[in-house]
Amino acid sequence: MPAGSRPEARKARERKRAIENDIGPRLRRHREARQLSLRELARRLEISPSAISQFETGKSRLSVSTLYAIVSELGISLDELFSGIDGEVEPAQPSATPAVPRARASGTQEPAPAGRHVQRAGRRQTIDLETGVRWERLTPQADPEADFLYVVYDVGGASCQGDRFIRHSGREYGLVLSGTLEVTVGFDTYELGPGDSICFDSTVPHCLRTVGTKPVQGVWFVVGRQNDRRAVALEGDAEDMTPHQVA
Repeated sequence: MPAGSRPEARKARERKRAIENDIGPRLRRHREARQLSLRELARRLEISPSAISQFETGKSRLSVSTLYAIVSELGISLDELFSGIDGEVEPAQPSATPAVPRARASGTQEPAPAGRHVQRAGRRQTIDLETGVRWERLTPQADPEADFLYVVYDVGGASCQGDRFIRHSGREYGLVLSGTLEVTVGFDTYELGPGDSICFDSTVPHCLRTVGTKPVQGVWFVVGRQNDRRAVALEGDAEDMTPHQVA
């Protein structure tokens, strides 16, 4: 194993735990700043107050649909959950190398520091969700315009729980790297394999779930979601939605 690999991996795990432990308290601070009671938020999202309370105190994880619903209702972005700093852009990683590459005597250039433009694989901000889904941010800093994510769906993982489809403002673009992903958009259902991609209007009720015995890995890009302040989890829509087309 290369020197430094273990310390770097340990630091990455510590950063991940710190972010996950702070997500609940951070959402609580946003809720209280809007003078929104726990019961009122639960009423708007049609979920139990105890479910929100357990997440805010770090006793449980949220599903994808519930997390989308909460951040949309509070008017915050997913990047704020990853960044670790409420409402602020995550600072670039310090580096001894100057920001602008300078020429070496040989005529080649020294590499620029990664903090401003490059996100190293071992240093991604990560959120593990209740429904077997993991999000890893692919930008080195918070981006107010888009969510650019590396996503992993475990075997049996899904973005929705049962018949609870989700919707939100914006548009989604996805590329499957491995495994088989079932994507339902409205009444249409598709199975995507490695190399397949999809795009759709996120205001249409949708659900993503793993098919088969292998996890799914992919890259997901969502634009325009941060302006959505509506509750986005739908309890009843899926009851009348029997997909009539499988592509």
